[in-house]
Amino acid sequence: MSQRPAILIARAVFPEVVERLREHFEVETTPPGVVWSPVELIERLQGKDGVLTTGSEYIDAALLAACPQLKIVANLAVGHNNFDLDAMTAAGVQATNAPDVLTETTADFGFALLMATARRITESEHFLRAGQWKQWSLDLFAGADIHGTTLGILGMGRIGQAIARRGAHGFGMRVVYHNRSRLDTGKEAACGASYVSREDLFSQADHVVLVLPYTPAAHHTVGAAELALMKPTATLVNIARGGIVDENELVAALREKRIAAAGLDVFEGEPQVNPALLTVPNVVLTPHIASATLPTRMAMAMLAADNLIAYLTTGQAKTPLNRVAPR
Repeated sequence: MSQRPAILIARAVFPEVVERLREHFEVETTPPGVVWSPVELIERLQGKDGVLTTGSEYIDAALLAACPQLKIVANLAVGHNNFDLDAMTAAGVQATNAPDVLTETTADFGFALLMATARRITESEHFLRAGQWKQWSLDLFAGADIHGTTLGILGMGRIGQAIARRGAHGFGMRVVYHNRSRLDTGKEAACGASYVSREDLFSQADHVVLVLPYTPAAHHTVGAAELALMKPTATLVNIARGGIVDENELVAALREKRIAAAGLDVFEGEPQVNPALLTVPNVVLTPHIASATLPTRMAMAMLAADNLIAYLTTGQAKTPLNRVAPR
């Protein structure tokens, strides 16, 4: 009997996912709360044919050279800025992600974060918890409307389109978007969205939501120039990746009230958070939980498991990011 392939689950996952993978492979798990350093990850990957990763595990040329048996890396997120895809392709290592299964849940959260930001929910809760609410007043935490305003979406992939549909059809918003490529007219109509330039998006929108993928070219794509275009009453929400926003410039704009508020679910250098963000009251901060419902997180992990099973048993991954010949 041939030896079964061996895999590493690089972060703790649901027991059901572990059991599914054990039906096919020799499985090494990771204890809850443990994040392997690059050196430790290389050690754990010795003799492994596959690995299930999250965004915390960086797969680059150095790791691949040190792990010659590795055949597939299955990310349980849709984002994959932790992958050097060129290096993986050159090494003949299949890369996969988990698209589609988190689209609607993430769009729900994006809209929730937008509403919390516009309606100053975090500020008002802190005020109440601190015992500062002594009387009602007409302008007590008066925020911004959502309905009937202009929603600007930067990045119009699956999640961006889902947010657009919520804004246009649920809240009667005028939706404008900018993307590397314009959607076809049918998709624009379904989303109730109109294509505009980047500059027009930032200057016209009452609420800007960032949903674009992170690439080196997108680093700090929202900085001083973009913030200067925004209305002083506008809000900015980021559910994409932290490095897309220049956080120091954002803090300055928030502190000086050049924009009204911001909502951030992602941070540059997370889980560390820029200390300056904690000093301004008009920002809602959440710890990268946009896809965090139990059904969705289970579906993400199961899709990563399915990619490992499919590739290591048939040579065909379900959601491949690159093209490689099975080894």
